[in-house]
Parts: sequence; structure tokens; C-alpha cells
Amino acid sequence: MTFTREQDDLRAGVRQLLEREPAPWPALCTQVGVAALTVPERYGGLAASEQLDSPAEAGLRHDGAGLTEVQIIAEELGRNLTDVPFLGSAVLTTTALLTITDHAAQKRLLPPLAAGHIGALAWTSDGQWDPHQPAFTSDKSTLDGTAHYVLDAARADVLLAAARTPDGPALFEVDPAARGVRCEAVPTMDETRHLATVTLDHVRTRPLGQVDLARVRDVACAVLAAEQAGSAARALELTVEYSQQRVQFGRPIGSFQALKHRMADLHVLVETARSAAYAAPGSARLAAVAKVHCSDVFTKVAAEMIQLHGGIAITWDHPAHRYFKRAHATAQLFGVPHHHLSRVHP
Repeated sequence: MTFTREQDDLRAGVRQLLEREPAPWPALCTQVGVAALTVPERYGGLAASEQLDSPAEAGLRHDGAGLTEVQIIAEELGRNLTDVPFLGSAVLTTTALLTITDHAAQKRLLPPLAAGHIGALAWTSDGQWDPHQPAFTSDKSTLDGTAHYVLDAARADVLLAAARTPDGPALFEVDPAARGVRCEAVPTMDETRHLATVTLDHVRTRPLGQVDLARVRDVACAVLAAEQAGSAARALELTVEYSQQRVQFGRPIGSFQALKHRMADLHVLVETARSAAYAAPGSARLAAVAKVHCSDVFTKVAAEMIQLHGGIAITWDHPAHRYFKRAHATAQLFGVPHHHLSRVHP
């Protein structure tokens, strides 16, 4: 993998900002423009092109600022398990809007999202994230149904819902304060990722047109894979640091050959995860590969982090348990690994 100087500067700038800002979302949006990276320039964003070719034909990439930069941001956020609405708003919601053909809706909704307003996309009811079976049903004037695992819905300024229509999945804009809308935050073991259940009971909405949920899913998987790779890399760094400080039998435990081999194996896994993640925008199939592999790698590294830290790893005072929880939670997000494995080997 090679990165441009601009991409390296972006990574360094985000890492420095995260180190100094306890609540980084406003600074990330105003100083770095993380919410605007894939929004076209005509809508107040930083992406140089609006070209949205089919993933099966031309991959998932954008020209100019795009998915690689978004993945770099995600990798850095993953390192510290940063609590920001990046994945749900800047990735899911923005990508969904970019796949519709209603330019008036894009002109109205994308600029606030690019400026840092929070968006949420209500989509799945069963955790399968099937692009052909969104959670809601439409009778042309209202929506009904319940969506689960909706990222950042409880604090969203813009709420979108995907519904089944005779012409295929379509996108609708929902007023979060409208009658019949119920949004309930769901307690999760990962306290840095906010999920909610969104129920619509005969809610009048604004139709935005057909939506390419397959593309939304694949972009989300590519970005999540980069986040998982960043989290796994940081978990390994913390484990190596601990092995150099923890003394047993008069020696740092990191000097024992057996532990050296285990951490060397983990290093190889982390590097392959990064490679898979950054290759993911190449096609829908590579996005599925990245989701499967990065989920597996992060889970293994987090488990080894717990083992190699010993008793301190299961205390609230040490961050090891946070990486372990994030690993298991992200493995389920946007579809379990074996579901995506079936897309790799149909």
C-alpha cells in the first residue's frame, strides 16, 4: 500500500486532533472536513466528482477526495474507538443520498451533512442488511415498520428510511418529530457506538427516489473494515507495550520466545487486514472479503490482547475490554461474516 503526501498529512492531522480534542466531532468537521469528503463540491463538499458508477462495473471509488480518504479517517477513529457519528452520518447517510437521482433533495440535504449535521439511515429489521429487503413498507403515502441497529438515530438531524416499493428499494425522508415516529436508543456493550430502534406507524414521509442499497452496504463495509484494521493495530500496539513493561521471572514477558511468536503472528494479521481494507473499494466482492477478514482479524487480536494482558485486561481501568467489545460488535454490523462469505463464494 502506498499513500500520497496529502493522505499521509490527513492521517497525521486527524491523529493529532484526536489526541488534543476530548469531543472531536466539531473540530473534525470544521478543521478537517471529515463529513464533506465524499460530498460533491457543488453541494458544499470536497469530492471532485459526482460519478457513481456501478460497483460491479467500476468499483466503489470516487475521483478526488473519496473513499480512500474516508478509510484513513475511519482507521484513525478506530485506533482510539472515538465516539463520533462518522460511520452512520458521513458514510451511510451520505452514500445513500448520493445514489438517488433527486438533485433537489441532494441540494437540500447534503450541505448540512457536509457541515457536520448528523444523519441516520434506518434500513435493516433483522440484522442481515439485505439490500433487497429494507425494513419498511410503503403504501405510496405512508411508511410502516421497525428498523433495528440504526446508527446515531437518537441524535440525528436528518433521518432517512429505506422501504420496499414495487419498483425496488426507495429512500424516504422522515421528520424525526412527526407523529408516529418512535426512536429508542438501544443499550450496547460498546458504549462508543450508538444504536437505536426506529419505528414508523403510518408516518407520512417525503419520497426521494430509488436507492442503491447494495452500493451503500459495500461502501459501509469498506469503511468499517478500515476502522477494524485501525482498532486491531492499536490493540496490538498496546499489547506489545505492555509485554515490554510486565516483568515475570525477572524478565519482561515480551522477551519470552513463545510470546514473541504470538505477537509476530498478530502483526502479520493486522497488516493483511489493512491490505484487505484498502483494497475493498475495488469491487463489491473485495468489500465482502474485507468485511470477513477484518472482522476475523480484529476479533482474534482483541482476544489475544485480553490473554496477554492477564487480569488487568478484564478491569474497567484498562481499555482492553473496550477493544474486545468493539471487535465483537463490529463483526455483526452490516451483516455477519458468514453472510458476506457467501458473496465471495456464491
